[in-house]
Amino acid sequence: MSEALVLGGGGVGGIAWITGLLAGLADTGQDVTGADLIVGTSAGSAVAAQLGSGLSLEELYARQTVPELQAAEIMADGDLERFGAQMTELLHKTPSFQELRRAVGAYALETETVSEAERRAVIESRLPSHAWPERALQIVAVDAESGEPRIFDKASGVGLVDAVTASCAVPAVWPPATVDGRRYMDGGARSAENADYAAGASRVLVIVPLGTAQAFPSEVPLAQALQELREGGAEVAVVEPDEASRTAIGPNPLDPGIRTAAAEAGRAQGRSLKLRWTGAR
Repeated sequence: MSEALVLGGGGVGGIAWITGLLAGLADTGQDVTGADLIVGTSAGSAVAAQLGSGLSLEELYARQTVPELQAAEIMADGDLERFGAQMTELLHKTPSFQELRRAVGAYALETETVSEAERRAVIESRLPSHAWPERALQIVAVDAESGEPRIFDKASGVGLVDAVTASCAVPAVWPPATVDGRRYMDGGARSAENADYAAGASRVLVIVPLGTAQAFPSEVPLAQALQELREGGAEVAVVEPDEASRTAIGPNPLDPGIRTAAAEAGRAQGRSLKLRWTGAR
């Protein structure tokens, strides 16, 4: 019996909310962080990496809620509706999702942002440990030039900080990250969750900071991925922000100022849940 934890994208607000949610679940005896496989995309990749750092959930929660422990973030505009509209418009002009990702990648490569070094320093400050954990961890990014997705893991020969930096490189917000001579952008350019990469697991818990309503076109929509997982025999549960958590995250999940509120709302929501996922301990 194998268990997979899928952590989706959602900016710094998503990182805080997922961390709070996991802590709240653990508060009620539903610790799901011992899954055999963790698939992390964007914000989810940062949380996944933190879970393998050796710090407890309580310590990770404090890093989201205690100002002096919070990572040094850079303020950014995260208008998801506008980005979704732009991607939808591009999709109408391209013959495939790979071509769409290439178009998004070209736009990301052309957009002036902070330097790669500045952005990588932010990711370094987010991660308590820069070493890959022993557990199975997959971090999803997309090649900005070819449009091909890439899964980074311990065996990929890529450092954990570089893998998370690539997965968190929101197009036209942060610079595509250079890894092995290639430029990579946010894994959310393929799917906000990439839940299909959990195929083969008997139990799958998918945590979606952006909610189940898809904000932008995806090659593997969440509903399709969940259906395929269930058809493959997996027991699947999905958690998205409740009303209080959505309010706490607000319209810009990239705003560092929302971290404490998002983490607190996530913890309260986690404490209120009774998962339909027997892998919760």
